[in-house]
Amino acid sequence: MRSISAFLPLGLALLTGCGWIDGVSGGKPELKQDLRISLDGKQPSSSEATLQREDGPLVFPVGYGRNGIACEGSTFEEGWTPLGTFRVNAILSEDRFEMDPALVKESGKTEAYLRESLFRNMSSIDFKGDGETGEYGKGYISLAPVPATPQPFRFNNYDGTFRWYSFAIHGTNDPSRVGQSVTGGCINVNGPAMEALLNSVQLGDEVVIASDSPCTP
Repeated sequence: MRSISAFLPLGLALLTGCGWIDGVSGGKPELKQDLRISLDGKQPSSSEATLQREDGPLVFPVGYGRNGIACEGSTFEEGWTPLGTFRVNAILSEDRFEMDPALVKESGKTEAYLRESLFRNMSSIDFKGDGETGEYGKGYISLAPVPATPQPFRFNNYDGTFRWYSFAIHGTNDPSRVGQSVTGGCINVNGPAMEALLNSVQLGDEVVIASDSPCTP
């Protein structure tokens, strides 16, 4: 697939009985369950995710990559959102840090440093050059493909700031971008949805991204 830039910001029916409240349907988040995401290549605003929870499903809108939908098994490329099955390998926010031990080792930093600095560093970068930061919103949930395929993600320094990027579900500082095909490839969600995910998702959880629309190999 195509080259990566400095930032790589990742078919379900709406279940009967779910209502919409502030862009999120369902009640109080409970313990984690699997997450399913359905992308609509013709009408991005119809793209949505369903989080199956013990107290019933939570359904919310999502946005995806500006270049479109890539087929399952793809190596991640800027602007393309891949289909397939993924595993949560890191959860980052101001209040939460969880990461696979292999990734902590790869970073070359201590877990204490990453817990204190990584999400803050990532959020401080103005990726679009428009003077605005915090483009991950409230949180960042990293996804690794299952089965594993080669991916281009590395810890690195950007404009003197240590950070990381991966294929992820993340928040946004501009809710109008949710439900559009505008991201660098990640799935974006609104604030209430990200807060619900941060209260529910655990390392190792399964995320399935599917679409009835054509994908690009």
